[in-house]
Amino acid sequence: MTESFAPLYVVPTPLGNLDDLSLRARAVLVSVAWVAAEDTRHTAPLLRHVGSPARLLAAHAHNEEEAAARILVRLRAGEAVALVSDAGTPAISDPGARIVAQVREAGGHIIPLPGPCAAVTALSAAGLAEARWLFHGFLPQKSGPRRAVLAELRDLPCALVFHEAPHRILESVTDMAAVLAPRTLVIARELTKRFESIHVLPLAAAHAWLAADSDRQRGEFTLIVSGATGRAAGADPVSAEVERVLRLLLDENLPLRQAAKLAAAITGCPKNAIYARALEWKG
Repeated sequence: MTESFAPLYVVPTPLGNLDDLSLRARAVLVSVAWVAAEDTRHTAPLLRHVGSPARLLAAHAHNEEEAAARILVRLRAGEAVALVSDAGTPAISDPGARIVAQVREAGGHIIPLPGPCAAVTALSAAGLAEARWLFHGFLPQKSGPRRAVLAELRDLPCALVFHEAPHRILESVTDMAAVLAPRTLVIARELTKRFESIHVLPLAAAHAWLAADSDRQRGEFTLIVSGATGRAAGADPVSAEVERVLRLLLDENLPLRQAAKLAAAITGCPKNAIYARALEWKG
């Protein structure tokens, strides 16, 4: 006889703006018996907001195995469960993947809902040319391991998407510039919230831009770095973005050498390559 399970719903929740909760997600949260939440204190106000009578159980990074067992007990009893994280889609840089895997291995029914995702939201406003992108999530907390991971990603011809916490943002963009520049960086901060900001700039200029205003260092970050442009094949290091910066400096009537030096400092591109490009234009 086949064991019967109530469904486990994987439910994305708003990044910040409650109006982003879909009608389907709202209906599920109202109908299920249980909500498995990354932080029950964070999710309780959301359930009150939608009028959900569901009971809460904790399902965070430190108890996923135990939470999965408790969820399976509820599902086997015919009680549907909604899996949520604090914001966005569960199991995307948030707990949930191991719970989903164990429910599936036990023969349970997984029903995923589409909805908010910080990476996709940021990409839609990035304006980058890459047709492909790689979501990495959070980088290692220490500089050495962080640079090692970035070096592994350096030559990929796709946009790179990261999450970062405010207390590590300056150190992270410094390491990105050291390993990946010259590139374009999109800094998406506090998406869908009151102080949402999306800023595009040369990767090498990111630390200075963030350091210039402490408010720019607040909130949750999604960072998108443009993809490699043939570095391994010996492609021209002077990208279109580097040329744009160089032209702006030359338009200010700066001497070629000074303009090349400043453009190198801003973009991270080799000064000699920029100077050679400036000489080509002059010729």
